[in-house]
Amino acid sequence: MDAVFEQLRTLAAQADSAGRYKVLDFLHDLQLRLETPHDTLTRLSGMHLEIAAARIGEDLNLFQILDKSEEPLSVADLAAQTKAEPAFLGRILRYLAATGMVRETGADLFAASAVTRTLALPGYRGAVYHFFDNLGPSIQALPDFLAGGGYRDVDGGGGGGGTAFNRAFATDLPPFKWLAARPERFAPFQHAMTVQGAAAAAAPWFRAFPLAAEVDADAGAADAPFLVDVGGGFGHQCAALAAAFPALRGRLVLEDLPEALAAAPALDGVRAVPHDFFAPQPVAGARFYYLRHVLHDWPDARCLDILRQLRPALGPRSHVLLDEAVLPDAGVSREAATLDLLMMTSLGARERTRAQWRALLDAAGLRILHIHTYMPRRQDSIIQAVPK
Repeated sequence: MDAVFEQLRTLAAQADSAGRYKVLDFLHDLQLRLETPHDTLTRLSGMHLEIAAARIGEDLNLFQILDKSEEPLSVADLAAQTKAEPAFLGRILRYLAATGMVRETGADLFAASAVTRTLALPGYRGAVYHFFDNLGPSIQALPDFLAGGGYRDVDGGGGGGGTAFNRAFATDLPPFKWLAARPERFAPFQHAMTVQGAAAAAAPWFRAFPLAAEVDADAGAADAPFLVDVGGGFGHQCAALAAAFPALRGRLVLEDLPEALAAAPALDGVRAVPHDFFAPQPVAGARFYYLRHVLHDWPDARCLDILRQLRPALGPRSHVLLDEAVLPDAGVSREAATLDLLMMTSLGARERTRAQWRALLDAAGLRILHIHTYMPRRQDSIIQAVPK
């Protein structure tokens, strides 16, 4: 058996991204096959505790302290730095070590693990607070919310008490507006979004979509907008495109609400246009209109509002590019299935299957030309659509 374990370690060390996920999925399946009923109950009982312990570790700066230390630190050393009572701190550290968030090197001695170094980073620290403080109460409210609604599908949030988030925080406001008025909650949310953006940057969508050929073919129309990033936030995608394709400088348009653009950095070669995507699209005739993770934040009816406001601006050569997950009909990954339920819980929205995307776009007067998948794990894809 030890030889088998060693083979798995070797495979894990040598695997590419796809192979790594295969190993992870195999190990998860193997764990479930090995579990006794008592093991299952123990695993479920600790699910709430694990994220709470991670937040306590962040509150005490334990991950940052251990990450900076070249040597293991004793409980007494850590107590002196955190001002926590040693007996309590030893118990928390023992749990964090048992769950892999820190590494135990001896009696009352602890050091950084790979997970420690991740949780010490500002983006992941913010994500821990977002998951615990913002998502946690919403998830806790979900069972009663669904029971009170007769277990109907949730597809119509948008405020008005329409989601488990609204019930958890006793508000009629959509999450984005409610969080924006509370900086102590909004800042961790923003940090969590930067972490997701960094993961996407490792596999940029325009490597799977034939954008280089489109740039070359469109060189003769240098005065016209090439790509409009609708609801593009701080312009991360425009910046990536300008860096990868210098010929596009001056032909990229970033659109978002005025308050978002006011906080966004100035981007060379990118024109910023204030725009609410529920209002008529102000830039007409661009080659591409790109919406990244916009529609998965909204139920179908609101998605149709967004697309119908965009539709009249499309010219004869215009294409719509939706950067979204396209779920398979079966075998959805844990990550994608989790994200789908989180969208339902907070926003009354969803991740969609290919059939659901076709139906939605058809209702908006669009048809799908092609689906280019660039991140197979979550089925993140570019849905390329044109007017019918």
